[in-house]
Amino acid sequence: MSDDPRTDATAGSDVDSDDNEWRFGIDEVGPEAEAAREAARNPPIEPESIDAENALFVVAGVLGTLLLVFSVTL
Repeated sequence: MSDDPRTDATAGSDVDSDDNEWRFGIDEVGPEAEAAREAARNPPIEPESIDAENALFVVAGVLGTLLLVFSVTL
């Protein structure tokens, strides 16, 4: 026995000896599988109720933007 880790007992075996055994299934590779994995990692965002404070800031931002645009164009 050698102390070299590269001379393992499995190192001499043929890697392609099991041609009938697949490492991945067809449904585990490809664009469809990537989309499924991405959907599982990032669940869809559910809408929540609108808070009055948040709506007020949105309206203030829209009004401020409109005022800025109109003041530049005049």
